[in-house]
Amino acid sequence: MEYYELHPITPQMRYINKAVEVLKNGGVIIYPTDTVYGFGCDIFNKEALERIYTIKQDAETKLFSFICPDLKDISKYAKVSDYAYKSMKKLLPGPYTFVLPAAREVPKKLWTKRKTVGIRIPNNNIAITLAKELGNPIISTSVTNHKGNILFDPLEIQAVFNLRVDLMLSSGALEGKPSSIVDLSRDEPEILREGAGDVSMFYL
Repeated sequence: MEYYELHPITPQMRYINKAVEVLKNGGVIIYPTDTVYGFGCDIFNKEALERIYTIKQDAETKLFSFICPDLKDISKYAKVSDYAYKSMKKLLPGPYTFVLPAAREVPKKLWTKRKTVGIRIPNNNIAITLAKELGNPIISTSVTNHKGNILFDPLEIQAVFNLRVDLMLSSGALEGKPSSIVDLSRDEPEILREGAGDVSMFYL
């Protein structure tokens, strides 16, 4: 595994570019978000996606969300109602995963049975810059050990996954909860997980 330490606010582009090259070549990376470290690959690379399922020892029925750089191109990947757009505009970038109806552009492997997808726009310059430079969304699923516990320390992550992942971008130890998950695919919002993001506006 290649390992690089990045500044969280102004990440060094030479390391971002190395990660983007790995993603373009079908590789798997680890990178920080505004909540926890995540495994990432290009959502359009089927082999890389299957590698992440194997690394995480997850059944392929487990759903992964993905990171978009901003709301501008969100309609390529999901159908967004006016209410959903206004809600997301208020809260993003931030520690939320929004569940929306899938657009045809998204590989069906990432759809739920209800034909929805999970979308993230984290408040993290490294994750956002990666997706922007790649030109495609990247998979976002938390880095966990074999017991399913989230790993926050980059050195521990490096030790555990050194031979299984191609590259890691580190920005120091992260502490926190995973993202809040809000389903905006129906007429009424539904809180699927209360995590790092405040979801009180959806209870009003």
